[in-house]
Amino acid sequence: MSDVNHEQVNLMLRLYDIRREPRLREAREWYMTNFNPTTPEQLMAQCPPGSQENAFMRMVFSYWEMVASIVNRGLIDEDFFFENTGEQWVVWERLKPVVSAFRTMFKNPLAFSNLEKHCEIFERWREKRAPGSNEALRAMHAQIQQQQAAQKKSGAGF
Repeated sequence: MSDVNHEQVNLMLRLYDIRREPRLREAREWYMTNFNPTTPEQLMAQCPPGSQENAFMRMVFSYWEMVASIVNRGLIDEDFFFENTGEQWVVWERLKPVVSAFRTMFKNPLAFSNLEKHCEIFERWREKRAPGSNEALRAMHAQIQQQQAAQKKSGAGF
């Protein structure tokens, strides 16, 4: 296990405090419950420019892209960070189906590359410590998304 200094702990706590900010918390809740487009058309229908949904989506993406950049640069020890959070992985899993559309739209092949790299490293870290866990989490994530879709169809909400 690597050494973690006070500065890294304070930065980690600050990032946690930001996650607790009411508007970002609301955006994260919306994202986890509602964001699941698989095509650019679904993305645009679900999060049209100027909508609250679009603002929520951008808040979640920009927060986790920023955090990934911080961790990727070694400003927070990876082991320390990975031991304490996993939400970024779910954000990436839901973004993956439409990330190429974002990259095309923004004419930026590097859009969300910090989060992509971070989650690749996170998966290797997790698999090394708990073989099979990535596959199990993907299956669980797919099941949750299916339940959310079924509840939306029935009008029950999640």
